[in-house]
Amino acid sequence: MTARAKDKYVPRLQQQYREVGLPKLMKEFGYKNKLQAPKLEKIVINMGVGEAVNDSKKTKNAAEQLAMIAGQKPVITKARKAIATFKLRGELGIGCKVTLRREKMYEFLDRLVNVAMPRVRDFRGIPTKSFDGRGNYAMGLKEQLVFPEIEYDKIDEIRGMDIVICTTANTDKEAMALLRGFNMPFQSKEGQN
Repeated sequence: MTARAKDKYVPRLQQQYREVGLPKLMKEFGYKNKLQAPKLEKIVINMGVGEAVNDSKKTKNAAEQLAMIAGQKPVITKARKAIATFKLRGELGIGCKVTLRREKMYEFLDRLVNVAMPRVRDFRGIPTKSFDGRGNYAMGLKEQLVFPEIEYDKIDEIRGMDIVICTTANTDKEAMALLRGFNMPFQSKEGQN
């Protein structure tokens, strides 16, 4: 191992997964090999900007805010074809998205679970029904203000965002156990945390 590899920064949640989550998953599901255990693959954050039809600057502002939240420059998503009913022209920027992997993915998940979600008003946990059947979890936030990187005085409009957590899990049960290991605040069966 080189000196450079020893000094490499490891995010807190990634370290927690290696030391606590992985052995727990192996024991719970009876995996024989570490590589069989599910792990996080990527996190995709999408912010739609429907009002960009009238003002193209709104897409740029949304992209800047998403860059602050994710710590990575987002890609502007463009309309594929023109739809006259929605006043939508082809190739018009109507949103932005960013795909996080490796260290940035773990850092974002850490901030989402420990900083942003507790700041959501009347938060009672996230629903367990948002798994897709293949081990991926999708959730939405109604406003970007729950992230401390966003200053209330500097935003032009409150926007929501979709967050998709992609895992290598084969079933929703395995994915839920994986995300619980990262302290994801799922609702209990009674609807309480």
